[in-house]
Amino acid sequence: MLPYVDIHTHHPTGHAVELRTAGIHPWDAAQDNIGALEARLGQVQALGETGLDRLRGPEMVCQLRMLRAQLELARKHRLPVVLHCVKAFEPLMRELAAVPLRAVIFHGFIGSRQQAAEALKKGYYLSYGIRSFASPRSVEALRATPAERLFLETDDQETPIGEVYARTAELRGESVEALQRCTLANYERIFGEAASDENTI
Repeated sequence: MLPYVDIHTHHPTGHAVELRTAGIHPWDAAQDNIGALEARLGQVQALGETGLDRLRGPEMVCQLRMLRAQLELARKHRLPVVLHCVKAFEPLMRELAAVPLRAVIFHGFIGSRQQAAEALKKGYYLSYGIRSFASPRSVEALRATPAERLFLETDDQETPIGEVYARTAELRGESVEALQRCTLANYERIFGEAASDENTI
């Protein structure tokens, strides 16, 4: 039986493939703890979540400084990056363009089909969750996202990951099993062929 991949969760269950990450959230960008973060990177699979948020957190100058420091750590340690992006798509894309990264995952993607296409053109991955379903333009982006660039997540919601897959399958007109197959292949492409057994019971 294929496992679910929950690419970003605040409530690990051990019943899905769940990513191990460490990062400094843009809301906490005023904290100067890059050294402590770097010390933890040997224990994780990806750096995140980091990013930019124009609605919450310290001023943008501070967020940009912390984002740049973390992208440099990701480059140095060859780690994929999990991104938080709220009303800051264009500046975030500019920052990403300046640093060669192993992989980029926009978590909880809420944006237009045009923004999705721009990120996909760069080879980035888009992850969708419960909040994405509430945005008509994000649902349009979800339907248009190629399977080979798609992830799903629970984020900070209590909704089971299986329900996220079921709702996505209905929106995209495909089976849950097909979604499981493609997200697992995407996970393995980034994190290694042994990933299907990792963090799964």
